Amino acid sequence: MYTFPIQYHEPLFRPPSEGRSLIIQITLGCSWNKCSFCEMYTSKSFKARKEEDVFTDIEAFLPHADQITKVFLADGDPLVLSTPRLLRILEKLNVTFPKLRRISTYASPSNLARKSMADLILLRENGLNLLYVGIESGDSHVLEAIQKGETYQTTINGLNKSKEAGMDSSVMIINGVGGLNLTEQHAINSAKVLNATQPKFASTLVLTAHKGLEHYQNRYLGEFIELTNVQLFQEMKLFMEHLELKETIFRSDHASNRLVLKGSLGKDKQRFLQQIEEAIQNPSGDNIRTQMNSGY
Repeated sequence: MYTFPIQYHEPLFRPPSEGRSLIIQITLGCSWNKCSFCEMYTSKSFKARKEEDVFTDIEAFLPHADQITKVFLADGDPLVLSTPRLLRILEKLNVTFPKLRRISTYASPSNLARKSMADLILLRENGLNLLYVGIESGDSHVLEAIQKGETYQTTINGLNKSKEAGMDSSVMIINGVGGLNLTEQHAINSAKVLNATQPKFASTLVLTAHKGLEHYQNRYLGEFIELTNVQLFQEMKLFMEHLELKETIFRSDHASNRLVLKGSLGKDKQRFLQQIEEAIQNPSGDNIRTQMNSGY
């Protein structure tokens, strides 16, 4: 019987595209942990794990060293740690896993902005080359309402700084997160942030109130009116219409998405718009998922 080499501090989360990556927890919980929509780490208090414990976890995979090519650093936004500490962990990973070709992690724009350019370049040169950034929205009013701790400009600043350092980013927007009152500015300004940063990867998911709509409304700063399915498609259409991306790989295939879109922007923009318009006109059509699924 196979026994997994380490024991994780649950709950544990990772992006869908890191399904085949080794996950190493270097922090527990989220350094911010105030977002109105997020329940991922509310059961944990944030702390950095002891370096020796992280190294022990890494060494536990020595018997599989030649099979490990990708590592994801958990939990929420490890970039809050000092650069020297992160570099020691990256060095340990590179020494232990000789075929390692990608190290990734969650990151917030503010913590990226707090790092010097020299620090970000050092982290990238030591293997940290992909950042998952939950933008959620590009609109400052929406970001304030969901208690994200970011603005339109801090988001752009953080993403462009990491891009200048040579890091790739995978950014995520939440369809419907601002509710009916802010839907138009959420869509347009989210598109503007992506246009200003040209990320390598972009995706959308649909707001899921994991503890119920009333719970989310109580945490949301302002009046929140949930969008209907058609209104979600209309918001997505407005967002897509304002996108001016050159070669961003785009995915709208999270479990929460009722309309699945996969392709590249900008070459697939018109196809996406046609698919969205068809969904608006026929919201119960064959190309629409019949059930909304929760999950991160």
